[in-house]
Order: sequence, then C-alpha cells, then structure tokens
Amino acid sequence: MKLKLNDATLFAKSIDLISELVMEVKIKVNEFGLSIVAIDPANVSMVSLKVPKSSFQEFEVEDENLGISLESLKKVLRRCGKSSALTLERNENMLEIKIEDKIKRSFSLSLIEIDAEDKEFPAHLEFSSKIDIDSQELTDAIDDCAVVSDACSFVVENGKFVVETKNINKARTEFSSEDVKVNAEDCRSRYSIDYLQKFMKAGKAFDRTHLNFANDHPIRVDFKSEVVSLSFLLAPRIETDD
Repeated sequence: MKLKLNDATLFAKSIDLISELVMEVKIKVNEFGLSIVAIDPANVSMVSLKVPKSSFQEFEVEDENLGISLESLKKVLRRCGKSSALTLERNENMLEIKIEDKIKRSFSLSLIEIDAEDKEFPAHLEFSSKIDIDSQELTDAIDDCAVVSDACSFVVENGKFVVETKNINKARTEFSSEDVKVNAEDCRSRYSIDYLQKFMKAGKAFDRTHLNFANDHPIRVDFKSEVVSLSFLLAPRIETDD
C-alpha cells in the first residue's frame, strides 16, 4: 500500500477532529479511496471520513484495514505544513509516514488490533430539514447558546432557521432565508452543545456547513470539499423543557 497527498491540510485537520471523539480507529483503504467510520464511547455520536481515490496523487493499494491510535497519528500529522506532501505506506505491522516539503521527515507508527465490528455510516435516515449555512455564523450561534446552557435547539419556523436555548436564561439567533439556504419543514430538535462545538471546529477548514435534521431526530452535519468529506451524526436530547 502506498498513498500520497500533495496537500495534507484537510486530511490532517480531519484526523485531529475525529481524535476528539474516539481514541482509535480502523482506517479502510480500497479501490475507492480511504475511509473511517467510528462511534464515540458514549454511543451519542458517529463520524465518517472519506478521501476518494481521486484526491491522491499516488494510489497503490489492495484492500487494507489499518488499526491505528489517533492520538499518535494526529501528533505526526501536526508536523505537516501548509505545503507539505504526505505519503502513507504499510510495512508489515507498521504504518510508515513521510512528510516532505523543503526537508524530508519520516515516522513509523505501530498498527494495532481493533476488535470492534466494522461500522457503516447510516444512509437510510430521513430528514425533513436541510440547511446550508456559513460555518462561522453557525459556530457563533452555538457559542451564544453555550453561555447560558449545555444544549441548544435547532428550529425551522416559517422558512427561517433558528438556534436557541430556553432555560432560566435564554439565547436565540435567527437566520433569514437570505442568510442561509433553507429547504425545510417546520421542526425542532435539541442537541448537546459540547458535541456541536467539537463538530464545528471543522468550520475553520470548511466555509460551509450542511445540516440535516427533523423533529426530535438525529442530526447529520456535513463538511465537504473536493479532497475530503467529513460527516457527523448526533443523537437528540429529548427533554420536556425547551
């Protein structure tokens, strides 16, 4: 196996984000590209990373399952600069990593056995609301709610998208259809701010965020580029207030 990315920026950032949810993963490599699917230990969220074959400048593979510690991998990938090329090669039970820019650096990480069953990111969920929004604006709205609560509601009402929380204290951000792309029915669902803030760290690398949700339903959060696609799934918090 040999994979090479001439620009490893988004891949490195994605691994960094996934490491906030899970400690170790199986990296799958096949004729279609590289992918990761994992569930966090609390079984509250799920993450999917896909890097298609077309993103790689070199792509020599057979089907591979690489068990890896994300803590170790992210530390290596943080050594990548904005102009660094990244090469991944399997050498028996080691993952050889080369970072090349003005100088050449190499690292070796031990592959590990992961007993967990292979997972598939759900494709069958139905959503009544689809929102396309500026990542920074959504981050700000979630952070506003974090000032007064540990959960917030995503609401669609009268063609407008709202992020709000209602406890003893309240916070509310309302977006009009001029601010965001709204293709949605009226609905409301509540989610953990801690998880949403972890997801939205991807907003520093992806300008747009795509949301899919429904009444008291899991939310799917997608970040997409030509190089990688990063998706999160988060269970709702069902509560009587708010």
